[in-house]
Amino acid sequence: MAKFYNYKVIGVDGEIHEGVHEADSRIEILNFIRSKGQKPIKVEEVHQGRSLDLSQTVFSRQPNTKDLIVFTRQLYTMLNAGMPLISGLEVLVDQSENHKLRKATENITNDVKKGSMLSEAMEKYPKIFPILLRNMIQAGEMTGNLDSVLNKMATHFDKEAKINAKIKRALIYPTVLILLAIAAVTFLLTYVLPVVIGMFENSGATLPLITRIVLAISHSIRDNWYIYLLVIGTVIFSYRVFVNTKRGKKVKDTIFLHFPIIRKPMQKIVTSRFTRTLSTLLSSGIPILSALKTSALVTNNLVLIDEIEGVAENIKKGDSLSKLLGNIDLFPKMTVSMISIGEESGAIEEMLEKTADYYDDELESSLEKLVALIEPIGILVMGLIIGFIIIAMMLPMFEMYKTL
Repeated sequence: MAKFYNYKVIGVDGEIHEGVHEADSRIEILNFIRSKGQKPIKVEEVHQGRSLDLSQTVFSRQPNTKDLIVFTRQLYTMLNAGMPLISGLEVLVDQSENHKLRKATENITNDVKKGSMLSEAMEKYPKIFPILLRNMIQAGEMTGNLDSVLNKMATHFDKEAKINAKIKRALIYPTVLILLAIAAVTFLLTYVLPVVIGMFENSGATLPLITRIVLAISHSIRDNWYIYLLVIGTVIFSYRVFVNTKRGKKVKDTIFLHFPIIRKPMQKIVTSRFTRTLSTLLSSGIPILSALKTSALVTNNLVLIDEIEGVAENIKKGDSLSKLLGNIDLFPKMTVSMISIGEESGAIEEMLEKTADYYDDELESSLEKLVALIEPIGILVMGLIIGFIIIAMMLPMFEMYKTL
């Protein structure tokens, strides 16, 4: 079915022209524009009096790591093949599947055409293009190695995506277990227990204390379920508001880094991200102070960010990086030793990269151990709760049997 599209183009005369054209797809309208020797600036579908651009902007998701991998890898490939930057960005505008990324790339392309540097144009979109990417592109522009930098960033984001995938896979089983436990307990308390206990109540028998307690909980949930939902919703909302404050996030990060069960996996995640980012920045010629601060920001851990502020100040005084990082409890001793070897051998970037790779592998092992530990604990807790409810249902039967 044909659709109408608003379009804005640069004509063969160098002037900007606008118009409306009917076509079956966005690709068809782009081919139509190019066949006339024009360069597309904006193409958007006319939909019920409102452009598709607006609806997609509201409902489309924020670009993720995979989108950035595609963006950096494709732009690297085009620049490495000799394509001009503006032409490469125009191709990305046409091919990007994420609307927010496509819109940002379109605006960046226009800024670059007006004479802005790519990194300068990206500064306007900090939520789409992370600080690491912006700093690396700025370094690439200064050294004339933009294509090489983009290739490094594609590799970096690819490894980051693999870490995120490992974390998500590790969380699937515990999440399913918790949901099943909640569903089972809710079903027993709200449906099974009242029916079974109702038979004994009708007989006039005195119910055991444990049964009365569980029955009171059951009646409370059935009669006041909306209050429970309101309380749970309030707690979740309050938590989200609190952790979005600087103080709340630091409290959360501190707990995660010191809680016995998850302490080691969290340390490995933070260490891996910090060392890999620092390696990437240093190998691209970013000054050590700037590289340290950016690497800490990438971890999104306020505990480390605050610690690195002190490290940066002492670096100015001439202290070695390994010595300063050794004073931070967050980093394992092996990390500090590897950095020290790198400083002595003059190959600190390679040592940081090897350290990151090591902790990537160690992270998978730690997550497997964590899941293996959570599984029996979850089953035990679920069994105790369900067992408690079953005992509450069975006790009246034993009491009646004794009476008979």
